[in-house]
Amino acid sequence: MHLRIYEVDVPIHDTHHPDRHGVHVFTGVADSPAAALRRAHEVYDAALAAHTAGLEIPGKQPDSWGARGLRPGWQMEWPAAKAGLWHNPVSWTTRSDFAL
Repeated sequence: MHLRIYEVDVPIHDTHHPDRHGVHVFTGVADSPAAALRRAHEVYDAALAAHTAGLEIPGKQPDSWGARGLRPGWQMEWPAAKAGLWHNPVSWTTRSDFAL
């Protein structure tokens, strides 16, 4: 099993204002896009359950997955979620604007 950091992008929309939409991003360690999607959904469900019960949202899990917050009134569009390898946008190995 080869673990890598994945990003899961879940489209969201405001249930009170349909013209407002965005993307909720999760990152963490997984061995496949399917496993990353499953973990993102699990940590979101745990955060929502805690919030609904009036408890603190669980922090980052040992496998690095977690949900930092929720947006009340916003609906997650899980069927449209996409998972792929995470690319650090500030990594010197991925930037094209540096000089040698």
